[in-house]
Amino acid sequence: MDMKKEKFHIEYVFDKVSKRSLWNQITTPPGLSAWFADDVTINNTIYTFKWDKTEEEAEVLFLKPEVTIRFRWTNEEDENAYFEFYIHTIELTGTTSLEITDFAEPDEKTDSIELWDTQVEALKRTLGI
Repeated sequence: MDMKKEKFHIEYVFDKVSKRSLWNQITTPPGLSAWFADDVTINNTIYTFKWDKTEEEAEVLFLKPEVTIRFRWTNEEDENAYFEFYIHTIELTGTTSLEITDFAEPDEKTDSIELWDTQVEALKRTLGI
């Protein structure tokens, strides 16, 4: 029996990082290959992510420049599942935050969050934080 994937949100705060530099890290091949995958290529709306011998394709479902980009893995069986990066400014402090939305089966949620934590640590290092 297939377990239904659950949506979850995680928010990371980036102190003293411009929206533009964060945007470049989450949408361009050089940016994404610095922290998310070993190599990234784009063909129209399809991003190809490579890790070691693995290759996964994701389609861009929605994009609003310097604000949000939403992807869906092309091999994803759950048609409601996607992953999204959303950048916003925390008004009180003026800091930039990155909200990640993703889907995972209930028993895999903790692992997924830990994986994002690890990836975002790498992202912060590439941005010099």
